[in-house]
Amino acid sequence: MSGYDRMLRTLGGNLTEFIENLDALHSYLALSYQEMNAPSFRVEKGADEKTLLHYYSDRSGLCHIVPGIIESVAKDFFDTDVTMDILDMSKEEERTGKKEHVVFLVVQKSHRQMRRAKPNRLQDNQDIQRDQEALEAAFLRMKEKYLSVSVCPVKKSHWEIVRSIVMFGKGHLVNTFVPVYPERLWIEQKTFCNAFPFHIVFDESLRVKQAGVNIQKYVPGLQTQKIRLDEYFSIIHPQVTFNIFSICKFINSQFVLKARRERMPEAWKSQPALKLRGQMIWMESVGCMIYMCSPKLRSLQELEERKMHLSDIAPHDTTRDLILLNQQRLAEIELSNQLERKKEELRVLSKHLAIEKKKTETLLYAMLPEHVANQLKEGKKVAAGEFETCTILFSDVVTFTNICAACHPIQIVKMLNSMYSKFDRLTSVHEVYKVETIGDAYMVVGGVPVPIGSHAQRVANFALGMRISAKEVMNPITGEPIQIRVGIHTGPVLAGVVGDKMPRYCLFGDTVNTASRMESHGLPDKVHLSPTAYSALENQGFEIIERGEIEVKGKGKMTTYFLIRNLHASEDEIMGRPQSLPDRKG
Repeated sequence: MSGYDRMLRTLGGNLTEFIENLDALHSYLALSYQEMNAPSFRVEKGADEKTLLHYYSDRSGLCHIVPGIIESVAKDFFDTDVTMDILDMSKEEERTGKKEHVVFLVVQKSHRQMRRAKPNRLQDNQDIQRDQEALEAAFLRMKEKYLSVSVCPVKKSHWEIVRSIVMFGKGHLVNTFVPVYPERLWIEQKTFCNAFPFHIVFDESLRVKQAGVNIQKYVPGLQTQKIRLDEYFSIIHPQVTFNIFSICKFINSQFVLKARRERMPEAWKSQPALKLRGQMIWMESVGCMIYMCSPKLRSLQELEERKMHLSDIAPHDTTRDLILLNQQRLAEIELSNQLERKKEELRVLSKHLAIEKKKTETLLYAMLPEHVANQLKEGKKVAAGEFETCTILFSDVVTFTNICAACHPIQIVKMLNSMYSKFDRLTSVHEVYKVETIGDAYMVVGGVPVPIGSHAQRVANFALGMRISAKEVMNPITGEPIQIRVGIHTGPVLAGVVGDKMPRYCLFGDTVNTASRMESHGLPDKVHLSPTAYSALENQGFEIIERGEIEVKGKGKMTTYFLIRNLHASEDEIMGRPQSLPDRKG
């Protein structure tokens, strides 16, 4: 059950009381929803359990949903069946413009009466009239019994009196309650004005007759002779014309009055105007209206801005509690808003952190194999791994030393960057791992760190792509394409991470040395193969020619080979370029 449901169920003990207190509930909700524009309801009681409901609203056309709402409330809250019919619809001119005024005829009958009536449908009118007369006679007897309580013998205790009333009526004590009023009001004028420091009494012409002490304090001159209330105040809610007729129409509404700034002392005009919230009560015997009110304040800040104190509000006035409770609520709302702002800031920071983390991981994975990088991130030691067979490639730029001697360093950097960028792209095309670059030397491996059977073919295709890419890089001295030497060898290696600072994934073993010798003993613009590399590529769709036997430093005589081309792949496939579709003839 929601909080609003409980609030609605406690508005009144019957449907009439419920409707009469709806405006008060709307005024309370307006504290939290200041833009709320609620309708107003006024009940006019008639005979024969008939009630006239007056509905006022700034928004036309919504009156047709009122019967459904009221009928549901009557059935759910008060076990009563209600029928509603529209008697009159009109537009009335108020301060905010045309206000819709709809009068409903409300006839209600309890479910108990409905259930009792069902079996008697076939009885004639005489039987029904007889039942009604019996009911009225029983009610008169109960009333007489209750009225006799005041003259009952003193011997009876208070409990016996109450018990006799309840037992006679066989119902709830509230149902038999009749209020008793004193012959005269036992309170002095001074005491009343102090006990209710915020109240105003005015007549039909709005002339002020009486005011509480604190209203006089904060609205000086209010009790000057023949002062009209509308000279010092304007009606904020409900938005109606300030006259006695309009006030009577909305007598069930909470009225909010605002002090006119121009009537305030000069020193007070800079502070917020005083607002009062309360109930209008018409006193028929004296022809006057009394406005029982309190300052309309929502927080201690508003209290301080108006130079007021909690002591200015009567101890019995719940406005004190409302200010303190609402101050606590505002503090909780502000704390909640701060938490929401911090949550949003954290969300943005988390998003930025994820982007930066992605950049960091991309950079890290460019330097180390992914599985190695993940182990290092987790603080684990990376064990060296032995690979039974892989293919290693080395390359360098022909006459690089001479180029460096004749050029500015920035020209060398630009040349190497252009060349290495093209080579790096090819590593992704052929899925080989770039181990390192030192100066003009470029080293890659196939089959490490992830073993794969086609490692030799991948490295061979990469080498052919390097040779094509090198033709697109110009020598800063001559303006001609640079030339590279490439050497390839296949064999076993040991691979692992060395060092704590700037760790590198390195390869160890004689296979590395042999591959380097193939590069250094190669020829410009040629891909030099060792015997084991030739064996791995033989009959794999490559054109290879024998170079012959040569002397290799530290290795002795070796029969080596040159890789010419891939017999089954085009240049576009080697370079990883998008292939154009062949022209179709219709």
